[in-house]
Amino acid sequence: MNKTNFLIVSAFSLTTFAAAAAEIDVTVQNTTHAMYFTPLIIAAHAMDASIFTSGQAASSELQAMAEGGDISGLESLLSGTTANTISNPAPGLLIPGAAATATLSTDSANQYLSLSAMILPTNDGFVGLDSWKIPEEAGTYTIKINAYDAGTEANNEIVSMGSGAPGVLGIPAAPGMDAGTGGLGVTTSESNATVHIHRGNLGDDDIAGGNSDLSNTVHRWLNPVATVTVVVK
Repeated sequence: MNKTNFLIVSAFSLTTFAAAAAEIDVTVQNTTHAMYFTPLIIAAHAMDASIFTSGQAASSELQAMAEGGDISGLESLLSGTTANTISNPAPGLLIPGAAATATLSTDSANQYLSLSAMILPTNDGFVGLDSWKIPEEAGTYTIKINAYDAGTEANNEIVSMGSGAPGVLGIPAAPGMDAGTGGLGVTTSESNATVHIHRGNLGDDDIAGGNSDLSNTVHRWLNPVATVTVVVK
């Protein structure tokens, strides 16, 4: 190969690499009326990696996040792959109406975007995006995303301090300080033990009793619950 051909091949290789590698800005906005998101985990990852899969049983790492907001297990899970991960960009709780932005690097190995965070007050509800294919073309892309139920805990809708540990029934906190007390419990069992679209909180209008500690005029929602804006540079 002569010098001229070598330079052409080298230039082509650099162009190919540049096209495969990019930075993206990911903005997550909480679009609910009164629900809060615990610390987010956002990842650009390979096709064979994921945070959750709808219709399948939740992993123990997902359960810890969905029931108590603990993303450390998901961080460890993703660290064993090629994923580029950003944790807790808010930082702390993402309040209703607020947004948080993270910048991720993508390359030929990490072409899929996933994110997740627990929704409070719920038993095991979480906001989630599963393996969205990142576009190659530069631009701004908007995705509306839903609330999911991890299927790991009955939605009794009772606020109980210390209940955020996996397998301990109850809602660990109501950050808006607008929940009631004295609820008897909406249910003690759930028929769907896989990850599925959340039915939403039912609530009631009795702040000192009834079946639920949640309000049917404050803590209800309709999907989608968040807007994700992805800027591919």
